Amino acid sequence: MPKRVLVAALPHVNLLDLSGPVQVFSAASHLGADYELTYVSPVEAVSSAQGVVLSSLEPLPTVAGEDLVLIPGPDLTRSLEVDPALIAWIQGAAEAGATLASVCTGAFLLGEAGLLNGRRCTAHWSVIEGMRQRYPRARVVDDVLFVMDGQILSSAGIASGIDLALAIVDRHHGPAMAARVARELVVYTRRNGEAAPLSPFVAHREHVVREVQAVQQILSDGFDQQHPLSALASAVNLAPRTLTNHFVKTIGMTPLQYQQSLRIGHARTLLATTELSIEDISLACGYADPRHFRRAFTQAQGVPPRDYREALNA
Repeated sequence: MPKRVLVAALPHVNLLDLSGPVQVFSAASHLGADYELTYVSPVEAVSSAQGVVLSSLEPLPTVAGEDLVLIPGPDLTRSLEVDPALIAWIQGAAEAGATLASVCTGAFLLGEAGLLNGRRCTAHWSVIEGMRQRYPRARVVDDVLFVMDGQILSSAGIASGIDLALAIVDRHHGPAMAARVARELVVYTRRNGEAAPLSPFVAHREHVVREVQAVQQILSDGFDQQHPLSALASAVNLAPRTLTNHFVKTIGMTPLQYQQSLRIGHARTLLATTELSIEDISLACGYADPRHFRRAFTQAQGVPPRDYREALNA
């Protein structure tokens, strides 16, 4: 069954808060992911902050644990009033085990529903102090693009909803799918405010060397798998040495080094956005031996994976 993305259409919603993440999930669906977008509201029609009327909205449905509830941010300078039925629905969605993702000021609805207590969260820079005052039990941070704390996700504001949506696609379908969506939308694959803005899955792809591009795609699609150099070379009808020379000349690294960069990049994402153990992250990135993963990560990042995670959460 497709994964439902229930988009809460609020009065005075900022259009990019809504359309940015929606475009990500729509593009992912066209590329083979299993998202089904539904636009819901306590009322049949709302006017956006930019004056566009959103109509024929569906009533608030019963939410299941596998659903994703997207809460785009409203323009709080227009109105601070929130329909109590919407807050109750958000609380019910959390109780059902659904994932709730806010964009920009949508975090205020999570706060009103009591879902930010003890959790890390973020919102648009202009409302950070207001959030800290209104929700003193929330751990509001202002130096990241988005935060994933269990089932509660939040993004900093406006365009960062795209970054959060890409991370959700990454969580559901892996970094290769997220990278394809990012390329489709002509945006960088970002992770958080402290991570490098350009994902290794989209870096080094601006060249036009067909054979190198083809092997890069093979490695991106199966970065956690074993790819003998002979098999990669055979896939593009080159000798192994010739393929390696093409890689080094084109992107400055060998195929093995490129795959290693993908694995370490994905490990950084998992360390920053999940609570998976180091052993589980090792397996997810293609390292059967966690000790090998720790050595590779430390060599690439300068710190062990556990210290990297602790620095992000400090």
